[in-house]
Amino acid sequence: MIKITDINSFNITDTVVTVGTFDGLHRGHKTILDRLKNKAKQLNYKSVVFTFWPHPRFVLGKIDGLELLSTIDEKAKILDDYGIDYLVIVEFTKQFAEQTSYEFVKNLLVAKLNVKHLVLGYDHHFGKNREGRFEKLAECANEFGFTIEQVSALSSGNDNISSTKIRNALKKGDIVKANKYLGYNYSITGTVIKGEALGRKIGFPTANIKWESYKLIPANGVYAVKVYYNKIEYNAMVNVGRKPTVSNNEKTGIEVNIFEFDENIYDKKITIFFIEKIRNEQKFESVDKLKLQLKLDKKMVLKLLN
Repeated sequence: MIKITDINSFNITDTVVTVGTFDGLHRGHKTILDRLKNKAKQLNYKSVVFTFWPHPRFVLGKIDGLELLSTIDEKAKILDDYGIDYLVIVEFTKQFAEQTSYEFVKNLLVAKLNVKHLVLGYDHHFGKNREGRFEKLAECANEFGFTIEQVSALSSGNDNISSTKIRNALKKGDIVKANKYLGYNYSITGTVIKGEALGRKIGFPTANIKWESYKLIPANGVYAVKVYYNKIEYNAMVNVGRKPTVSNNEKTGIEVNIFEFDENIYDKKITIFFIEKIRNEQKFESVDKLKLQLKLDKKMVLKLLN
């Protein structure tokens, strides 16, 4: 896949395009990507995902505590693995947001991306005040000579899959549901930073993680996870929370105990893939009782992961 951050440098003549923020690139999004790829192959055109960064809600001040499922780099990797030809990223600004849907289609999709077919999700609208609904875009398609289609929502049981529902599941610690909707294991990539080394003193050395501030962290608790470091996968368990037994932290932290591992990884990046929550975070009466629980946690985690 070729990543384009300057839309003026895009020089492909015939494209099949989809537009959106695609936070999490979940299974619902992938039905759109499947249609995009299949249509591009059928027409012998190039497939293009057109997205924005930062997330529009950050720029327009509609954050309301919004945390994202994916960073732009994570999004790019998933799209690359999925076999998309081009990822075009445009900086989202307040000026950009002032475009009408007609201007967006004319100045970007037609003039810059040379769209011949547009694939949209079931609830997609763009342009100023989100006024560019499917019917309006269909009028644009007729005027500018491209075709357009809308992909239905993907359901799981009686539930339509959406980024919002995945966020809600993660905030409840329901990793299994979130991963089912995503179609892959939710992950956090972070840099290992120095902590208080309390875990090492009780026989469970942990790596403390610094992550992107806008990335959604699952609910406080202990999780079975896989850790990727230096192209190797390790079994591990993670505590998300404030470590109430041994610390008075006010901020939530992430610390991971990697099994069968003894390397100095300060300032290195690792990726944690969440598999399942095993218990809530709790305060123990003593460090000895905490140690006993951690041994039980490790047994449960190994049983789950193996």
